[in-house]
Amino acid sequence: MHREQPDGRIFEVARRAPGVRVIIADLQKQELLLTREFRRELQDWDYRLPGGKVFDSLEEYRLFREGGEDVIMPAKQKAIDESIEEAGVEVKDVELFKISTLGATMEWDLFVFEAHEWRISENGQRLESGEQIETNNWFSYERVNEMILNDELKEERIALILMQWIKKNQKGDKL
Repeated sequence: MHREQPDGRIFEVARRAPGVRVIIADLQKQELLLTREFRRELQDWDYRLPGGKVFDSLEEYRLFREGGEDVIMPAKQKAIDESIEEAGVEVKDVELFKISTLGATMEWDLFVFEAHEWRISENGQRLESGEQIETNNWFSYERVNEMILNDELKEERIALILMQWIKKNQKGDKL
């Protein structure tokens, strides 16, 4: 896709269907659940928030956009679905915490939700074929901040949002 600028220059623009990430926290213990997932693009393991794509294809997303509906409802449902699939956590409800939007030449929104009323599923994860995701990795807020600063969470824009969430939810003044 190309976009003409006011001065006549043409910019190449890429678009990707939006994604979701879910913050699952034990607020009393001040701990966060991170999955550990093998990422082919990194050829390495990465600690991450559970999440995935809201739409399976760019075409599906394009058709949805043409319908004029708000993407927040399918994003919210996908966040709930991904919680059980990747993390093995049954979530009753999620609340939108933040939307991360990339710049002018790459359109790829990530909807970050906070899980409410959740419990660990007795049946565990429901991974898709080929997914390698370890769960039940609970870390203190302080440890998550250290992991972010030590580059143990590779998805940098989500790492920043996670630090913001921790600052908002941390008891005491540890950040």
